[in-house]
Amino acid sequence: MNSGFKTLLLWIALGLGIYLFIEVTKQYQSFVAPIDYSEFQKDLKAKKIKSVTINGNMIEGDREAEDGKIGKFVTIGPPVVDTQFMDNLMKSDVKVYKFKPPRDDSLWQLFLSWGPMIVLVVLFLMMIRNMQMGGGKAMSFGKSRARLMKEEEKGKVTFKDVAGIPEAKEELQEIVEFLKDPKKFQKLGGRIPKGVLLMGAPGTGKTLIAKAIAGEANVPFFSISGSDFVEMFVGVGASRVRDLFMQARKAAPCLIFIDEIDAVGRHRGAGLGGGHDEREQTLNALLVEMDGFEGKEGVIILASTNRPDVLDPALLRAGRFDRRVVVPRPELKGREEILRVHTQKLKLSPDVDLVVIARGTPGFVGADLENICNEAALLAARTNKDQIEMSDFEKAKDKVMMGAERRSLVLNDKEKKITAIHEAGHTLVARMIPGTDPVHKVTIIPRGMALGLTMQLPEEDRHNMTAQEAINMITVLFGGRAAEELLCQDITTGAGNDIERATELARRMVTEWGMSKIGPVALHKKEEHVFLGKEIGTGREFSEKTAIDIDEEIKRILIENHQRAKSILKENIEKLKKVSDALLERETLDGIQIDTLLTGGVLMPVAFALETKS
Repeated sequence: MNSGFKTLLLWIALGLGIYLFIEVTKQYQSFVAPIDYSEFQKDLKAKKIKSVTINGNMIEGDREAEDGKIGKFVTIGPPVVDTQFMDNLMKSDVKVYKFKPPRDDSLWQLFLSWGPMIVLVVLFLMMIRNMQMGGGKAMSFGKSRARLMKEEEKGKVTFKDVAGIPEAKEELQEIVEFLKDPKKFQKLGGRIPKGVLLMGAPGTGKTLIAKAIAGEANVPFFSISGSDFVEMFVGVGASRVRDLFMQARKAAPCLIFIDEIDAVGRHRGAGLGGGHDEREQTLNALLVEMDGFEGKEGVIILASTNRPDVLDPALLRAGRFDRRVVVPRPELKGREEILRVHTQKLKLSPDVDLVVIARGTPGFVGADLENICNEAALLAARTNKDQIEMSDFEKAKDKVMMGAERRSLVLNDKEKKITAIHEAGHTLVARMIPGTDPVHKVTIIPRGMALGLTMQLPEEDRHNMTAQEAINMITVLFGGRAAEELLCQDITTGAGNDIERATELARRMVTEWGMSKIGPVALHKKEEHVFLGKEIGTGREFSEKTAIDIDEEIKRILIENHQRAKSILKENIEKLKKVSDALLERETLDGIQIDTLLTGGVLMPVAFALETKS
């Protein structure tokens, strides 16, 4: 029986059930307490009967009650035997609406009585049957929700589509080789790792590399999210884990990929339900299953997370997740390779230089770079271009890094001037201090939540920070406030975020990095609730005197660097005015224009610059 015919039967049964329900409801709604036939004759002679409807031997209609109101009545009488019945009705001026001879409707009454029950039973049986036949439905919620990748889907993503993480690719190629030729590894007595944990920041390509492994290895590939195990019913997650591994053993050699495993693999004992918490039962089942099968079965588990610190230690021990592969943020060369992958299907103009884009996106992960390529394509399409130009990539990069322009937010002349002075202060301090990151762009066009922005880009990737570099960053952050004090003779709330960032940086220098007069002492201890997965406070394991020393040292660093920024701007007050005036005129300046201004050059007039660009 095909699904279309089943659906038709279901709708017919549903319609019949609704019809029977209406009929039965009508019967109950029209129910009136019956009267005797003798009482009916008495009312008929008294002319209290106003109208009748005769259906077989049942008479119903309207009659006048004792209080004079008209009400319904029904009676069972022998109108067929009573030959004068119709004459009496006519003499009493009774309106006769219908007259039908008696019939045997016992079958209809039986159907009305038992029909609804039969329809309900049929519907219930059909519903149960559909639930049992449909995988993952209500009656099979204990079954695994893992999706088995189809053959035609496997070849779509391969290692050619993964770029920027060469070390991770090299480690995972061993897994593919083992699945293709397990005897190569087993003949020397070695065993392949039972589990591989991919760790890295969001967007670095953990899920993508898992898809690539599925595309390279010609074996069954089960994929499931960690949150798919957890339900409101206790024991369902553990049941799904057991069902998943049972399916995997039947399909061995195969791969199981669990995305975001931290949803189910957090530390035990940290939940609100104690030892009977649903997450803990699911994790216990996962631990047993991972340690309960031998490597020769060929079932390899691949999992990804960006929070390895909250995972249960039993999950990370040898024999379960033996190998941990870090998927890092890509370096300069890696970013260039990722951009080449994402621009393969894009129509690029000859002026597009992917090396320049990669150099201007430090710290970006694969997802960010893909977003820039997509935004550039959308910007080019919006202006009806045939190719994506370098200017489109620059605008897309600015949009991703600084936020979308808020042209609708119109600043008055006073606010615009204060914003220009503030951003010029940041720019000039950053330019005058040697060793700081060069200013890439400064704008007074509102972007995101900010009224203006000064963006610095490092010339090369950095993985460390010196004490002097941290001091310089704090000085640059105070450049905006210092410029307001010098040229506005007042201060605004615009420096609120700058002060917050400077204070946080100074606090870390004192309490974490040992870059202060207090010395190389770790005074900062995070208290993190493992179940919630976030920091909820900072522990204190030092005296009140040390706390006072910390506050004084942080304050000293901030005040000194604020004065440093102010003195730099005092010495270059004319340059500060020149940059702020240029910002008021042009609204946005790039690094080349800033260098031209500060070296005594003259910028191209705005009108001529616009004609040249067009």
